[in-house]
Amino acid sequence: MRSAIDKLNNFLSQFEAFRYKKGETILRSGDTPPGVLFIKKGYVKDYSVSKEGEELTLIVFKPEDFFPMQWAINNRQNTHYFEAMSRVELCRIPKDKFINFIKNNPDVFLALTSHILLRLGGLLQRMEYLAFGNAYEKVASILAILAERFGKKEKKEIVIQVVLTHKDIADLLGMARETVSVEIKKLEKRGLIGYRGRLIRIRNVEGLQKESLLEVA
Repeated sequence: MRSAIDKLNNFLSQFEAFRYKKGETILRSGDTPPGVLFIKKGYVKDYSVSKEGEELTLIVFKPEDFFPMQWAINNRQNTHYFEAMSRVELCRIPKDKFINFIKNNPDVFLALTSHILLRLGGLLQRMEYLAFGNAYEKVASILAILAERFGKKEKKEIVIQVVLTHKDIADLLGMARETVSVEIKKLEKRGLIGYRGRLIRIRNVEGLQKESLLEVA
């Protein structure tokens, strides 16, 4: 019996791949999506823009993520922007074919639902950090979360695999870029984080967690 992953991969193989450059907008607020989008390579940020033009990043999608799911499953208008944070390769699946596929493959739908709930849990966790703690604790917290979700362990360090500017981190927290830069510099001076090229590396995972709002067992 084929696994849910095998079924999904076989289904996706019939759709053409599309490529985007870093910084390119994939979908704008108010646009009707060209289909359900599946990320094969790269990272995509889902963000909203206030009336004053301020950005708030809601989710960073990585390979094997689908979007926009609110439109796909609940038929709600897309109100977010989606932008490539790196070189991105994705495939577009016609909405009707996607819905029929998950209806006929409940094991795939269960796996997809589990994935969505993990994303929701992460979003709720970030909302907690936006409500509590000071700027330093918030920056430490988001870096710890990003390390957990996008990090690759290399010896005693964790390297976050997506390039994140200070503005990217500020947009995740709803903070000013200048404030984030100040707090990141403090974390660097304390030897908790550093850089490998443009990638953030967590030099002391336990130390970073202790400085954050995360509960350390």
